[in-house]
Amino acid sequence: MKFTKAPCLKGEITIPGDKSISHRSVMFGSLAKGTTEITGFLEGADCLSTISCFRQMGIDIERTGDTVLVHGKGLRGLTAPRKVLDCGNSGTTTRLLSGILSPQAFDVTITGDESIQKRPMNRIIQPLTQMGANITSLGNNGCAPLRICGRTLHGIHYLSPVASAQVKSAILLAGLYAEGETRVTEPYLSRNHSELMLKQFGAQVSAQENTVLIRPAKELYGCKVDVPGDISSAAFFIAAGLMVPGSEILIKHVGINPTRSGILSVCQAMGGQISLLNEQYKTGEPTADILVRHSSLHGTKIGGAVIPTLIDELPILAALACFAEGETVIQDAAELKVKESNRISAMAAGLSAMGADVTETEDGMVIRGRKPLHGSTIESHFDHRIAMTFAVAGLCAEGETEVLDAECVNISYPGFYRDLMGLVQGR
Repeated sequence: MKFTKAPCLKGEITIPGDKSISHRSVMFGSLAKGTTEITGFLEGADCLSTISCFRQMGIDIERTGDTVLVHGKGLRGLTAPRKVLDCGNSGTTTRLLSGILSPQAFDVTITGDESIQKRPMNRIIQPLTQMGANITSLGNNGCAPLRICGRTLHGIHYLSPVASAQVKSAILLAGLYAEGETRVTEPYLSRNHSELMLKQFGAQVSAQENTVLIRPAKELYGCKVDVPGDISSAAFFIAAGLMVPGSEILIKHVGINPTRSGILSVCQAMGGQISLLNEQYKTGEPTADILVRHSSLHGTKIGGAVIPTLIDELPILAALACFAEGETVIQDAAELKVKESNRISAMAAGLSAMGADVTETEDGMVIRGRKPLHGSTIESHFDHRIAMTFAVAGLCAEGETEVLDAECVNISYPGFYRDLMGLVQGR
């Protein structure tokens, strides 16, 4: 895909459903008794991998547009798949499914694509093993493929070295089946979609500061889930509106869960004009329409407790920092190295190729803003966040920017380029 400088961006947009919530609604609905009706479901490749895995374990799942009906069979209703479960490019599917499969009455192997087979799985293997799970990395490298042999589990109190919703959720899902209570304490609070939704399905979950407790469940029960727009997808339009002169964009029905909305506070701290309209609170997840206008920005420091609330938005924030006066420091973000790509290196290399003043660090980067950007050829590394970031950056750069392997955005936002270019005035 090729991009050139845009005169301005104007209009309204409704973005696809939240990826994290879409994954969990299918998983929890599959484990519940009765039918779960999901509206706003994200039709991205990652979430479709989750549907495929549960269908192979005997769950009837109907798809009609962005509505999904999951006919759950209860906590003990899954059956052994006939073949290896393929999680595609989805780390959420791989890690959360490991927690669900560990206490089942059958053995299974799960794997994923080349990227997934390089991502660290010891972070869930270790706590699940402490609970009594039998999980083996078949490559003996702490990565997928994973062989999971069902076992009886017991509750633990796990002190997680990383603030990771995927790690926390894998343990909580195993805790549904475990004997006794299961607790997870994180260094910082990660996104809490699992806790909120598990309560909605009838689980006994409680949270205090950075510790979450779950008690074993006799049963979960199907319900209705309304999936709000994904703030991680909205982030690209928020940044574009702030970066491109003369722009004004209204992004409709976006999830603004405080464990996910760090990008809003950081952009506002940089001087961004962002307003929340029509705020609502349904089914445990707050939503709002986000109005964003082009702004004069200044640098800031991004680190500490805010990092888990915007970990997926750091690539686009790095690009945004190139248009801010002064220095922006991103730190405490080593987690970026083990995403779909090493996002620290990918962003530093791509922005530097466009003329930005960027220094890569061990756990982030330093960006010195207001250096004019020019078009370049950018490697996406098959990472949807990288591809989308440089599509936006290309709208602000002189000349032509080409993003290679740009179709990787289908993982989370199949219509991204259409929606982005639809806001460009004068086309």
